[in-house]
Amino acid sequence: MSGHSKWATTKHKKAALDAKRGKLFAGLIKNIEVAARNGADPAGNPTLFDAIQKAKKNSVPNDNIDRAVKRGSGQEAGGADWQTIMYEGYGPNGVALLIECLTDNRNRAASEVRTALTRNGGNLADPGSVAYLFNRKGQVMVPKAGLSEDDVLTAVLDAGAEECNDLGESYEVISDPADLIPVRQALQAAGIDYESAESTFVPSMQVPLEEDGARKVFKLIDALDDCDDVQNVFANFDVSDDIMEKLDA
Repeated sequence: MSGHSKWATTKHKKAALDAKRGKLFAGLIKNIEVAARNGADPAGNPTLFDAIQKAKKNSVPNDNIDRAVKRGSGQEAGGADWQTIMYEGYGPNGVALLIECLTDNRNRAASEVRTALTRNGGNLADPGSVAYLFNRKGQVMVPKAGLSEDDVLTAVLDAGAEECNDLGESYEVISDPADLIPVRQALQAAGIDYESAESTFVPSMQVPLEEDGARKVFKLIDALDDCDDVQNVFANFDVSDDIMEKLDA
């Protein structure tokens, strides 16, 4: 898991500095609009609370956040009819992909995803042919900031956390999706700051990749990330730390 996690961390750090900052902001705003459909008050809508927290951590201006809440909850006109669509596919070396889209145009989303896959050695798969390889989990990212793994585990174990992974500059706390909010609240109660709390998909088995395969898979995932409608890409590859260092260089 280390190489995969290290790649996720590298990507996470780059996102804030990237030329794709506009794409990142747009995705975070979409999440807020969708979450606000279930109520405009973050205190009574934990999904909205987490979406707003993540946007703030990524420096999205408060005005943008407030307007997104109003559009999503119907207090202000202009909210899009966002639909979540999950596409399944395969990349180079048989790597399985779950591609989560949030779109107001299903045909455009399908076309963008199909094009990104076929141009980069991948292909769309039939519904259900890939999804069984992943489990939905809750994921909270906690910056290290002088904390030990034991500090984090002590705070979250009784709240339902299943594991805590050291990703170098941060810890990743994994739980059942139903325990995501209790885990986040346990961290807050312990005075521990966290970067994000959201639902994710964790692969149950992984495909080990050599350098050439890893380059191809990362190129494909970058192409999918560039699609406006794509919110998240989940994949079941494993890359060693040695190969990650070569690719980072």
